[in-house]
Amino acid sequence: MARNKHPEQTVQRILDTASKLFLQKGYDKTTLQDIIAATKLSKGAIYHHFASKEAILIAVADRIGNHNTAVLAEIRDRKGLTGAEKVREMFRTAVHLSFQSGIVHMLPFLIENPRFIALQMQSILNEAAPHYALPILREGIADGSIRADYPEQLAEALLLLSDLWLHPILRPSTPDQVRARCAFFNQFTKQYGFELLDEDLIDAMVKFCRS
Repeated sequence: MARNKHPEQTVQRILDTASKLFLQKGYDKTTLQDIIAATKLSKGAIYHHFASKEAILIAVADRIGNHNTAVLAEIRDRKGLTGAEKVREMFRTAVHLSFQSGIVHMLPFLIENPRFIALQMQSILNEAAPHYALPILREGIADGSIRADYPEQLAEALLLLSDLWLHPILRPSTPDQVRARCAFFNQFTKQYGFELLDEDLIDAMVKFCRS
């Protein structure tokens, strides 16, 4: 069999196709055979790159995450904002990105997978917190807009709470429960000199949980 000279293109083709099918049919109703038929690739070509449909789903989620981190890096490096303003902008952008991206429709299947939760925590602790949240917090401490004695721990706590506890898709809730968690979250961050959730963002989260 001839060697695939463009494996990266093949992977992108599989992920592009799988993303569309997961959104159109749902993860459970999409089969590997559907992906094979839509990509017009052989079963061997699919299995050469991905061991299972679950592996494809996790790769789709990783690709969306890579796009989101590029957006957050731009906020981290933006000039003319205080550290507290950057934290609020980073959080607002992250929430809206999560609502707008196709990953939202795949999350109900992902969160039932212990491997995904473990990967999500590793990503927060090893990538997002030290490389995005922490530099902004330190900038805020330096400019006086943030008060924190333990910025590394605060960076981890903020992201773990927001990504794994606050987000309505990860923990289905009533509107009142969403509002109560948002109120607590603002109370928690206020002691450090900032509030992350304004009424517009809270309303968006409530609207999302209703849908």
